[in-house]
Amino acid sequence: MWLTKLNPEQREAVQTTHGPLLILAGAGTGKTRVITHRIAFLLQKGVMPHNILAVTFTNKAAREMQERVRKLLPKDKKKSDPSSEARPNKPTICTFHSFCVRVLRRYIDKLGYKRNFVIYDQSDQLGTIRKLTSDWSKSNINIKPAEWLGFLSRLRNTSSLESLGLDAATIRLAERLMTRYETALKACNAVDFDDLIILTLKLFNDHPEVLKSCREMYRYVMVDEYQDTNGKQFQLIHALTSEHRNLCVVGDDDQSIYGWRGAEIANLLNLEDHFPEVRVVKLEQNYRSTSIILDAANAVIRHNPLRKDKTLWSQKGKGPLIRLMAFESDEAEADAIVEEIEIQRMSSKIPWKDQSILFRTNLQARPIETALRKAKVVYRLVGSQSYFDRREVKDVLAYLRVMLNPDDDISLLRIANVPARGLSAKTMQTLLQISQDRRTSVYAVMRHTDVQEQLHNAARKSMQSFLQFMDETRAFLSGESTDSISGWAREFLEQTGYFIDLKHSEKDPKAAENRLQSAMDLLSSIDELTNKIVNKPGDEKLAHFLEEISLDQDRFENENEQPDAVTMITMHSCKGLEFPHVHIVGMEQGLLPHTRSVEEGTMDEERRLFYVAITRAMESLTISHCETRKKYGQITSCEPSRFLTELPAECVEVVDGVFQRPATQESGAAMFDALKASLDF
Repeated sequence: MWLTKLNPEQREAVQTTHGPLLILAGAGTGKTRVITHRIAFLLQKGVMPHNILAVTFTNKAAREMQERVRKLLPKDKKKSDPSSEARPNKPTICTFHSFCVRVLRRYIDKLGYKRNFVIYDQSDQLGTIRKLTSDWSKSNINIKPAEWLGFLSRLRNTSSLESLGLDAATIRLAERLMTRYETALKACNAVDFDDLIILTLKLFNDHPEVLKSCREMYRYVMVDEYQDTNGKQFQLIHALTSEHRNLCVVGDDDQSIYGWRGAEIANLLNLEDHFPEVRVVKLEQNYRSTSIILDAANAVIRHNPLRKDKTLWSQKGKGPLIRLMAFESDEAEADAIVEEIEIQRMSSKIPWKDQSILFRTNLQARPIETALRKAKVVYRLVGSQSYFDRREVKDVLAYLRVMLNPDDDISLLRIANVPARGLSAKTMQTLLQISQDRRTSVYAVMRHTDVQEQLHNAARKSMQSFLQFMDETRAFLSGESTDSISGWAREFLEQTGYFIDLKHSEKDPKAAENRLQSAMDLLSSIDELTNKIVNKPGDEKLAHFLEEISLDQDRFENENEQPDAVTMITMHSCKGLEFPHVHIVGMEQGLLPHTRSVEEGTMDEERRLFYVAITRAMESLTISHCETRKKYGQITSCEPSRFLTELPAECVEVVDGVFQRPATQESGAAMFDALKASLDF
């Protein structure tokens, strides 16, 4: 019955179940509905749940798909077959990284790792880079750890740094650092997010029996946001599907905006090279936006020569014209946008949550935040400090990770002297140096009696006391545990004096209480995420918790969102979202398109970014630019973005940015023509 609710193209995509399929899903065309209905259709045709794999890029998208599939299927009142307990009773719907973790937890010991490996996040990676490059500080190398990390990620995923414009000496250093970095992580029994895919591919290449097992398990594979896949992700999917050929990819080349982090649009554009028999279904009916907004988006994106042709259309009606506004300064722009939001709230009852402000760089957020605060408008800045960047959260997680895997150097170095227990920075630096010389972990070195004898008496006693604390505390994890993991963690942290130390670290009592509450909230979430794991040792429960939060941090980030707040978000972060009313600010040369785009040859991707921003709007769209903008305290002149000339004149209403009113038809047309003339490149 639910197939009748799909349009003809959606229905064709759902019912094409065998062989390779490319679903070209334009913005707002219901791709999630198609993917979930396709999974449900496969199940109702008799495909076993454990044979279906659907891969996407965010845990939020995966959770939404899981819930939608559950609602589509009839409730099964039959008791499950006990012989199938080892198999999942529902399709595997997850991210690339989550899928790879599933494979590695079963087979990573074949690569010389232990199965209880930890997953390093970006801050852990940066800590490792700092550790490995500490002896470079006296040289003339002025590359920051975050830059090194970006170089390594690009090198490991694409095997090339030439595209970054680096000189030969820097490339040699990056290659040398990569070898040291990979060795350091393996010594700590740790992997990073790149490793999850790289090591899974290594398993497939070096151990054909593992690949064979995975191919037999996952006979129907779907990939969402296929235009965002990189080279390694393509290799992974190709390895899984090259024999049975039941691959369905869903994507939109017009929304490929992540080339700077390794995404390869060619994976979608050249799919026929690897699957010549691929069937292509285009989804072009948009359920999100008005016709005016879609006409503008279509006109802009047609200027890109290399793309799969598609034209979005809508039955939602024409809608209001796009408002194009110019301001003297970024402060004036911010004040006017906020005033407009408040006028709409009071006159048209439009709540704050229906409004969004899109910008290219985070630097543009400052004047907008100032204006919002001045007007007492509630807002949320997407991408601001993460819950997991808070000091107390990082401390607690480091303690838990060390209890599970003492060889995790980064976590051990973080908590060894927190709170102070006599293991000074100098002592830990000595141990770190010895561990690097012996190519083992700091924890292993701490247990060597010859190392202990090298330390002075006080440091030796402190270290022995710490090792005793570790042994006694970790004993809880070794046996089958019915006790609360969070209670155990809260108890040992209390014993260390961590909570008292945390409260004393803040002069402001309210700030201290907030830090303590953050730590307690994290501990409470342990039992929430492990309550379904019964009759398992404590280490398995803790490993599950740490894995969940490593792979699904956005679950925690969304908990404290304001129910009614204006959304401030970058254009790169807004893909996949939609808002009734959108304000695109800062449409200027140097911002969009970015200054680097011409020399790097990424103008097409810059245009796609503008296209993505336009297609977030459901009902109304305002686009603005400034004559001057303050950058790092200096006022600089600005020119309107060249992309504004690609908007059809019949879709745009030029508005007087000073008096907030439509210009006359004649003056508006003249302003628009003058704008095009001034940007006639």
